[in-house]
Amino acid sequence: MSFRAEVFRLVRRIPRGRVATYGQIAALLGRPRAARAVGQALRGAPGGLPWHRVVNARGGISRRARLAGMLTQRIRLEQEGVALRRGRVSLGAHAWRGRGRLATRGGLACGWH
Repeated sequence: MSFRAEVFRLVRRIPRGRVATYGQIAALLGRPRAARAVGQALRGAPGGLPWHRVVNARGGISRRARLAGMLTQRIRLEQEGVALRRGRVSLGAHAWRGRGRLATRGGLACGWH
């Protein structure tokens, strides 16, 4: 399975009202330094994928060339009950603690507990 397909599969598991970070997704896939690659994979996300549930490491909505995408993400998160304060999600309140498959690559065990 390609990295992109693995990203999509994991993002589909994030429940409503929860968010994950790009780095968290990368780490759960056994590639802890591939947060940007996760973002690139999500650029061409298929319809129905809850891409809006992925935020940056500070809980913020990452900048995009098109402002409409940022506004769409904020609206979708708020519709799911995820409050943003000063443009950020409280990761303490809304972080998904996905366990995914615990991947081991390069001797690093990855997973969120």
